[in-house]
Amino acid sequence: MKVVIVGGVAGGASAAARLRRLDEDAKIIIFERSHYVSYANCGLPYYLGGIIKDESDLLLETAESLYERFRIDVRVDSEVISVDIANKTVTVKHAGHEYKESYDHLILAPGSTYRKLYANEDKLAHLKNVEDVRYLKEALVKAQKVAIIGGGFIGIETAENLRHIGKEVAIFEYADHILANLDPDMAMYLEDEIRKNDIELHLQARIKEISDEQNITLEDGTVYDYDLVIVAAGVRANTDFLKNSGIELDERGNIITDEYMMTSAIDVWACGDATVSPHFISGKLENVALAGPANKQGRLIADNICGLKRAYDGSIGTSIIKVFDLAGASTGYNTARLRRDGYAFKTICTHPSSHATYYPGAKALHIKLFYDEDHLILGAQVVAKEGADKFIDVIATAIKAKMRVEDLSDLELAYAPPFLSAKSPANYLGFIASNVFNGLEELILENELPEGAIILDVRTKEEYDRGHLDNSINIPVDELRERLDELEMYKGDIIDVYCAVGIRAHIASRILIAKGYKTRNITGGYSSHRAYS
Repeated sequence: MKVVIVGGVAGGASAAARLRRLDEDAKIIIFERSHYVSYANCGLPYYLGGIIKDESDLLLETAESLYERFRIDVRVDSEVISVDIANKTVTVKHAGHEYKESYDHLILAPGSTYRKLYANEDKLAHLKNVEDVRYLKEALVKAQKVAIIGGGFIGIETAENLRHIGKEVAIFEYADHILANLDPDMAMYLEDEIRKNDIELHLQARIKEISDEQNITLEDGTVYDYDLVIVAAGVRANTDFLKNSGIELDERGNIITDEYMMTSAIDVWACGDATVSPHFISGKLENVALAGPANKQGRLIADNICGLKRAYDGSIGTSIIKVFDLAGASTGYNTARLRRDGYAFKTICTHPSSHATYYPGAKALHIKLFYDEDHLILGAQVVAKEGADKFIDVIATAIKAKMRVEDLSDLELAYAPPFLSAKSPANYLGFIASNVFNGLEELILENELPEGAIILDVRTKEEYDRGHLDNSINIPVDELRERLDELEMYKGDIIDVYCAVGIRAHIASRILIAKGYKTRNITGGYSSHRAYS
């Protein structure tokens, strides 16, 4: 059996190594158009900022190491320029010459590249591979003022690392918030952290052009001058070589695969950033450009080629990013996506602590979770100084297990005061959902409040005086039973109750309901207020 793999890095290299472990006699060839077949591209910003000291630490495998251990024939600086599915050959360009290579199975792992956004794109810097980071290392010796186009993962990580080495940095993001995987109210915390660390952040930045002199001109005529511009936006599938191959692509050029990661062509498989495959939640074909799914897909393809038939159950897009002292993580869908696809969904917001509050150093977790009419979890987001990774991994596991949101209350998670609370953040989400399903509580987001809503603030007077919702009545929860007469006039109406995060509001709601009042808990409490103000 002869297997040809187009592209290394995550998916291609994983497929090759797994193939060798399953079939000692297979002939395996990897064609990699760059000089590096397997490197940690997620680590590039941290090498740029000096967190990773040695470039060699980024090189996971080399052509030599893959041959020595796995007897894989790796051909670097070799670009596959076309595929002939009828004759089962690929055409390869190397050192100015072209030749054909046959295959029994073909694995496509070409990854992504930057879509051309500006006329002089070839003269602008990017951060996609080892060659890019080498260029930037040299350019940054002289460059002090750096602009980064794009507020996604690479753009933000690059900005942070450039601040670590003392550069003046600005981020230009086209959208109204950074990180498209997050809702604006969750991205807000990270935007604050970026600004706190002296990075200029330009949102809804409509860039007209970038000159060769690194001048950025916005559509409103504003001009910014920089020593260096790094473009970290406009990513597209690197599939131009497939356009006339007969292999089916979607409208964006992504390779369409089935649940086994096979393309429309027999014995041609695909994995990684350049593919679309059925999403775990919706079942629709979607592109999820993350290293974890790419590695898993490569391994699965090798299993299928070797007769271990396995279906890919789809990605849910679990991700996390470090932004100075904060981490922002998400899994599943966000509000924009749920609305776009017409989901009927409910939202829970809460702000628990990372571990027992009586143990020093507890930090707040800002959490948002979505679930559907069947109580299945559709997605979650969290921003925190501590515990974001732990929380999002629990929710990602719950989604994959098709747990209902109230099942979170039954999770038994590792507890000791330095690490977690006896009631974990995930448990709290389950408790809240159970209260809703059992008719003990109704939730509402602040931005869903109707005009003229009757709003009750049950925090202390000191908290209320520091800031409160407009037109809200302040009766601290501990005084509520004695002051119910102040609310008598609203007994036939709905009273929307809030506190700092929601716990006191729930207690107040139960008191009021017991006395014949109708209430709703403003989910997330005043801690979520800034997102809607």
